Amino acid sequence: MGIVSDVGGDTPVTLRRAIRAQEHNGQTAGRAPGYLQGNLAIVPKALAADFLLFCQRNPKPCPIVGISEPGSPVIPKLGADLDIRTDLPAYRVFRNGRFEENVRDLTDIWRDDLVAFVLGCSFSFEEALCAAQIPLRHIDAGRNVAMYRTSIEAVPAGPFAGPLVVSMRAFRPADAIQAILLSARFPLAHGAPIHIGDPARIGIANLQEPDFGDKPIMDEGDIPVFWACGVTPQLALLSSGADIIITHDPGHMLITDVPVAAAETYLSGVVAP
Repeated sequence: MGIVSDVGGDTPVTLRRAIRAQEHNGQTAGRAPGYLQGNLAIVPKALAADFLLFCQRNPKPCPIVGISEPGSPVIPKLGADLDIRTDLPAYRVFRNGRFEENVRDLTDIWRDDLVAFVLGCSFSFEEALCAAQIPLRHIDAGRNVAMYRTSIEAVPAGPFAGPLVVSMRAFRPADAIQAILLSARFPLAHGAPIHIGDPARIGIANLQEPDFGDKPIMDEGDIPVFWACGVTPQLALLSSGADIIITHDPGHMLITDVPVAAAETYLSGVVAP
């Protein structure tokens, strides 16, 4: 993986530096195009092995892009100057299973026993769909994607358990086929969908009442397509009752130096040098 230039444009380096300086605090969808974005999950070292096992048992919602050493805020394979404590626009802090606060910097609450997991994000395969001129109605409308709890349970590991959460995008039939084929090329961005068609078969009663995100926009004849979603590990994290858990604020991802095109070739869970 080469070093990304920090000269000009919306590159990963320039965007991370703007975030670190608190000059950018918005969502990251569409920013630094061409580079892999990641969800963030930070857990105490005592729970890191169990959370790693949870991710390995549930690779569709929890594709591992990188893991830090305990107490270290850097993951060199994902970015030469990357700092987990400062380089996301917004974080969510939970204590003992309850939300405590949103923050823009983790420096003051960082601990020597914290381990950061970066997990693949659907923003990366959405970029490929946009490049193929497949309409994504939520992006066109400036909305967040619709997400739903399902009746499918994730495979538990230690204290981590919970339902599989999916994101839904609706397409014309021809576009749905192409979207399925394209997304399958990105295993680090949730890969191929886990369900197509009737939402009731996975326990979703009403598509117009998502559990997370915004209501979907659907045209007559659209086919709903469901992908495993990064909210799944967030719910599992809260079930653990850990004294501290930190995640990204929805839509406020970590921008890495890993090219999206390179991510197509990764078959294992951890990014290679």
